[in-house]
Amino acid sequence: MPNSKNLVFFVLFTILFLRFRVDSFHGTARISNVHIGAVLDLNSPMGAMIELCLSLALSDFYSIHSDYKTRLSIHTKSAEHELDVASAVLEMLKNEEVHGVLGPQWSKEATFVAELGARAQVPVISFTAKSRALSHSNSTYFVRTTPDDIYQVKSLAAICQGFDWQEVIVLYEDTEYGNIFFSKLYKAFQEINIHLSYISAISTSAEDVDLTKELNKTMEMYTKVFLLHMNIALGHRLFVLARNAGMMSEGYAWLMTDSLSNFLTSVDTSPMEGVLGLRPHVPQSKNLENFTAKWKRNAFFGKPAIMELNMYGLWAYDTVWALALAIERILPLNSDLPKSRQGELNISDISNLRVSQLGRRILTELLRTKFTGLSGEFHLVDGQLQPSAFEIFNLIGTGNRTVGYWTPDRGISKNVSSIGESTYSTSTKELRGIMWPGDTLVTPKAWGIPATRTLRVGVPHIKGGFPEFVNVKTDKSTNQSTASGFSIAIFEASLPLLPFRLHYKFVPYEDDNRTQNGRCDDMLVKMHDQEYDLVVGDVTILATRAKIVDFTVPYTESGIIMVVKNKRSRNMWIFLKPLSWDLWLTIVIACIIIGIVLRILEYEETTDTNTITWRQPREQPGLFCWFPIAILAFPERNMVANIWSRFLLVVWLFVAYILMQSYTAKLSAIFTVDQLHFGFSDDSYIGYQSGSFVKDYLINDLKFNESKLKDYTTIEEYHNAMTLGSEKGGIDVIYGELPYMKLLMHKYPSQYMIRGQPNKTYGDGFGFAFPRGSPLVIHFSRAILNVTQSTTMTMIEQHNFGYPSNQDSVINPDNPNLKAYNFGGLFIILGSSTIIALFFSKTSVGRNITSMVSKYGRKCSTFLFRAKDHESNPTNQAKGSPSEAVNESQNNTNISNTNLEAVPSPEPSTDQGEANESEPTNTDVISSGLVEIQLSESRNVETPAEPNK
Repeated sequence: MPNSKNLVFFVLFTILFLRFRVDSFHGTARISNVHIGAVLDLNSPMGAMIELCLSLALSDFYSIHSDYKTRLSIHTKSAEHELDVASAVLEMLKNEEVHGVLGPQWSKEATFVAELGARAQVPVISFTAKSRALSHSNSTYFVRTTPDDIYQVKSLAAICQGFDWQEVIVLYEDTEYGNIFFSKLYKAFQEINIHLSYISAISTSAEDVDLTKELNKTMEMYTKVFLLHMNIALGHRLFVLARNAGMMSEGYAWLMTDSLSNFLTSVDTSPMEGVLGLRPHVPQSKNLENFTAKWKRNAFFGKPAIMELNMYGLWAYDTVWALALAIERILPLNSDLPKSRQGELNISDISNLRVSQLGRRILTELLRTKFTGLSGEFHLVDGQLQPSAFEIFNLIGTGNRTVGYWTPDRGISKNVSSIGESTYSTSTKELRGIMWPGDTLVTPKAWGIPATRTLRVGVPHIKGGFPEFVNVKTDKSTNQSTASGFSIAIFEASLPLLPFRLHYKFVPYEDDNRTQNGRCDDMLVKMHDQEYDLVVGDVTILATRAKIVDFTVPYTESGIIMVVKNKRSRNMWIFLKPLSWDLWLTIVIACIIIGIVLRILEYEETTDTNTITWRQPREQPGLFCWFPIAILAFPERNMVANIWSRFLLVVWLFVAYILMQSYTAKLSAIFTVDQLHFGFSDDSYIGYQSGSFVKDYLINDLKFNESKLKDYTTIEEYHNAMTLGSEKGGIDVIYGELPYMKLLMHKYPSQYMIRGQPNKTYGDGFGFAFPRGSPLVIHFSRAILNVTQSTTMTMIEQHNFGYPSNQDSVINPDNPNLKAYNFGGLFIILGSSTIIALFFSKTSVGRNITSMVSKYGRKCSTFLFRAKDHESNPTNQAKGSPSEAVNESQNNTNISNTNLEAVPSPEPSTDQGEANESEPTNTDVISSGLVEIQLSESRNVETPAEPNK
């Protein structure tokens, strides 16, 4: 029995043991391995660092995710050159049956590897390439787990714009990647009008001598802002040489990209003190601290040439995690890996590559993978990593300090958090304090003049000429030249407004014969040959000259004008010129017609015997002929008796007043402006300034004969020639630039005039000239605008010319005399008034209307007077005094007399009619006067004096 029990236990134990071993065998079989290749330069410090990061990423991931049924198996191949990389990738695709490739380490090798990945349909994942030339859109199976350089370029542009750096010197590594980066940088800076004043592509094999030559070139330039984009070894050597040359001192600004900042932990940063840099932002986390500590422990026992941990190692770490997550999602439990289609592989024939059945699925899931890694948020968009932010840091001593951040949506900010406004900002006021080269907190300007350099300021000089603009004097003993005048005053007034100090000396222009003359075209050509740094003087801005030099904005008026001599006309009949002949004739006819109409209107009226100005009937025809004119000088109110005659005279006086005022104004203008005229014919000679471009304008544009042109140098020469005239060997007209001609007219104000308007299509005023591309142009242009738009300009012109700049010297003599058409409306009003007066005075309908209006007018007047009397004598109103009856009877008498005037009389003969028509009128007038006298007497008598109380 015991033996049976032991046998049973043994059998059960055996069964359980076998069952456990079978389960273990099946469980092991369920774990799937996915082979991934990695191509690195293991002999380089960076390759060794990345290899360690890949190894730690695998161990960390599967220690946390031990329940995953898939495992990444990374096969690393070492390759130093492009051919080695191609060979290593082909070998892995053939022997290892990899379904993905990590690397290669550098961008120049990635192009060929991406092509191999596309043929084998396996994803090629780079954690070092950042150029858009290698992108997912160009190659479907190429993925970059690094952000695109376009974001870094935008951040650099925002920083330069925030510090108002308008000129920048760019030094970059002469590689394929460096050239692509520079093209992006140039485009971004061009969009915000930042000028790249100097660009240098430095070879990776450049010696210190070559670097020193480049630095010496930049030391002679005005720009003081440098942007570096190169590998850490080349960049570190350049900073050491720049410090030795004194270029890491106050006034300089240095900005470096992440091609340098990602490797700063591997070099001594003391030569870079004060430099501003950019690097991708890595958020601090507990996982990052643990990984950094673990990496240092493993690196201590690893290869001696290993590089310090940097951003590329973190991107490689996160890439392995992303691949592991993606593969786990595409291979469920108990699934078998699909076999690749077999094919003959020959290294020399890459067209027959093994096609992976898993590569496309890995690529799809990888692009969908999102998680938080050591470098931040892992999120691929269009096959590349989306950046969260860039850190702006400042190198101080042997360390660095973060001063701010740049994000694609918010721009420059002090903190990386997204709390606050979402508007894009380029203000550097958000940054923390920056220690610039030279241990200064003052932000360097975009550029400055080297302290040891004195600019050669060329000045045109013509003996005599116009010294009001430029007057050069040279001390023969010291050979030092001084300059004065209007143009020099503008230049000197602009200097304090520049953002830098300028050391200069005046250098008068000398021709090939070593004599001083001021032909500007020849002088500008010599400045183009770098004999001058700038030219200051009365140099006209022309399109032909702008092809060889750059000009500032003009500081004078522009245009070519024609000046002629005033010739006052000695005409004893000048008083007739204000009005044209048709207007004079119209006025005379109007006077005659008005006189005739007045004679007709006054024909039936009877004159007052007390009026001393009235004439006998035989004198009346002559009186009315000159009456419209006499009324202007002797406006006697009793010269006419008919109310419509008075109405007509009022209208006539209105018209005459306007005519007199217009005549007076026009005559004044004739004596001041309109008398100025000149004679200019084909036989006239024309003067112009010696050495000026005006000669070409007269010949080419105005088609004048060159034999009719004479050149002069000074104002006195112009004046003498104009005084003589063409008949005596002088000239009749001058063509010149507006500033010169205004000076001539100011000196001889009453003898010359400007005919017509200036031609501003030829020349754009005076300006300062600089060599093409000179950064001084924009600064002087801004300074000149500040000078010309302030009171300083008026003071300068008054000091040099004696007149302000805003005087108007252009006179337009085309001012014709006044014509009858100009006063047509007045004569229409006068004619209409005449017709109205005749209608209401000489027609029965008009007389009835006039009588009716007069009747009601008198009633209204009587009513108003009565109301006024009642208000002033309330006692008489109450008692009904006899005076009221008298007033009423007298009013009735006046009304009856008025009615009698309207009653037509029998038709008498022609001679008797005049007497009959006048007698009732005189009677009415006399009776009305007597009634008024009686009324006033009765009021005085009957109104008792109020007794004293």
